[in-house]
Amino acid sequence: MIDIGRSKRAEQAYAFDDIAIVPSRRTRGEEEVSLTWRIDAYTFDHPLIAAPMDSIMSPATAIAVGRLGGLGVLNLEGLWTRYEDPEPLLEEIASIADPIEATRRMQQIYSAEINHELILKRVAEIKEAGVPAAGALSPQNTAEYAKAVVESGVDYFVIRGTTVSAEHVSSVRQPLNLKQFIYELDVPVIVGGCATYHSALHLMRTGAAGVLVGFGGGAAYTTRSVLGVAVPMASATSDVAAARRDYLDESGGRYVHVIADGSVGRSGDIAKAIACGADAVMVGSPLAKAEEAPGRGYHWGPEAWHAELPRGERAKFDTVGTLEQILRGPSTVPDGTMNLVGALRRAMATTGYTDLKEFQRVEVVLG
Repeated sequence: MIDIGRSKRAEQAYAFDDIAIVPSRRTRGEEEVSLTWRIDAYTFDHPLIAAPMDSIMSPATAIAVGRLGGLGVLNLEGLWTRYEDPEPLLEEIASIADPIEATRRMQQIYSAEINHELILKRVAEIKEAGVPAAGALSPQNTAEYAKAVVESGVDYFVIRGTTVSAEHVSSVRQPLNLKQFIYELDVPVIVGGCATYHSALHLMRTGAAGVLVGFGGGAAYTTRSVLGVAVPMASATSDVAAARRDYLDESGGRYVHVIADGSVGRSGDIAKAIACGADAVMVGSPLAKAEEAPGRGYHWGPEAWHAELPRGERAKFDTVGTLEQILRGPSTVPDGTMNLVGALRRAMATTGYTDLKEFQRVEVVLG
């Protein structure tokens, strides 16, 4: 602990940029490395999950990610469930040059009601393509729209917010009882974000299949500037991985997946997240650089259009290639923004590990 003046003490925390992975005495051929990841009923070719953000996930891109071996999560309170045809609105958002005007216009656009029928329609579209379907709601809207989500037949239900707790207290509205809610569902639930050992342990005790670590958003969020809330991701992931280990003992063998969600901008961050204990990684900004991205080069999350206190902005990126090139290569740039899957495979081969669980034990250093 470090003293901050005379009355406050703080723990030293580290971001992914603060650490590096250490090679072992053994290296392996890439053909020896398996990136397969299984959560509940499905096994995926790699542990990359596309974040539920309108700038990167439409039904079409969710299907594309699924066909490329990953899991795409559709935001079920985004434009695709508010409008029959959101393409003109996505075009409009991308065409506004002034960031303040863009925020005001997004607040107006996203004020439209969520349509239950569109939830059913969008999920059906993904499932008809033969890939696993995942949909996300914020904790505030989960109780109201959960029935439609379950009826839609999603394979994974994601409850994602800036900070999600197992015990939300409110004197003006009935809070969501996560433990009861998850217990009554037949659908595996992934919930977060959280960033500490104890908050993660509480979420694991609700029966969640996976816990999101971090506050999401990454390059597109300003929560630290607006609320002062942030925890560097290397420390947060390691703490939540410790909660997973202790909950495994406490529950008599129930394994909850740890999913890093935030500050993952390049392929090296993905490798570091797993080195710190993550089972999978939720990716946002790298996919915003894809030719197919609905945001047309802009990237934003739900925080950007909050009606009263926006905590995000449109980040602008140059397009670097197709979704397939960004996920599976080949890469045409040397900066870690393409061939994310190939880079993770190479990192594991270089350090001598053959599967993701083994790679969680790799040595890291500060520097």
